[in-house]
Amino acid sequence: MVTKQLRGPKGPVDDADLTRADSLAREIFSDIANKWALLIVETLGDGTLRFTELRGRIDGISHKMLTQNLRLLERNGLVERTVHPTVPPRVEYTLTEPGRALRATVDAMCDWTHRHLEAIESARHRFDGA
Repeated sequence: MVTKQLRGPKGPVDDADLTRADSLAREIFSDIANKWALLIVETLGDGTLRFTELRGRIDGISHKMLTQNLRLLERNGLVERTVHPTVPPRVEYTLTEPGRALRATVDAMCDWTHRHLEAIESARHRFDGA
């Protein structure tokens, strides 16, 4: 997996600049700005869940997509994966502190969607009818 570096060949780079194609911030944004990652963060905001519990609460997500997105979220330090030494192994997922902070943003996005759903739906009907 390729990861952007904190230092460029000529010194420090601004890795928080989303407008730069080579910024670390853009890579992180790409990892978390998809429907499945956002739904996982929202769902885990209610507490620690096992894989099957999490999958059962997110309608339409496949085993593969849940696995891929949990790995991305774990890699970015937003989700913590705990494996309990039982037979079979019990694996639980929970949000880290940065993950909980992201959940506040996701909650705000959900609130925005609820507030503007009717206007967006009307705009879509107008656009599609044109």
